[in-house]
Amino acid sequence: MILEPVTPFRPREYAVKVADQAWEQRAAAALRRRVFCQEQGLFQDHDRDALDQHATILVALSYLAGGPDEVVGTVRIHSDRPGIWYGSRLAVAPGYRRDAHLGSALIRLAVGSAHARGCNAFFATVQAANQVLFESLHWRTLRSLDLHGRPHVLMRADLAHYPPVHGGTLPLVAVGRRAS
Repeated sequence: MILEPVTPFRPREYAVKVADQAWEQRAAAALRRRVFCQEQGLFQDHDRDALDQHATILVALSYLAGGPDEVVGTVRIHSDRPGIWYGSRLAVAPGYRRDAHLGSALIRLAVGSAHARGCNAFFATVQAANQVLFESLHWRTLRSLDLHGRPHVLMRADLAHYPPVHGGTLPLVAVGRRAS
């Protein structure tokens, strides 16, 4: 008998939405801890900071049998003054990074949700390795930075490419495609 390697199952449908359930918020925090503390070593025990007290958490959920299964991506948005918004802590689970649209969908919902809330300027400090992704989504680099011992860039979204997204609790379903 010849046994073929089994390809792990991966969902092909996702919802990108505001984390309005407690389990979604806990899972988003756990994903951030896995990515930023354990995988990248940017933080010691956790990556939480004062912004988490008032930030809106967005999540990408994988769907299984027609219902949400797990948080596979997250980002937070926050404002420090009227019209000025920021995105931070964008994370996608390692097994889902080849699904190129998940990070892009989280970015689109982040900027679109802020735009619906009166955003006039949207900024993010991005790891330099992700600069090309953001540029492909109509972001402009403002300057280079060194944060947590790693190269980053401060970037600004071109809001003309991000229509306001109202009702962030409604899922935006995306059928997965694998990046080449």
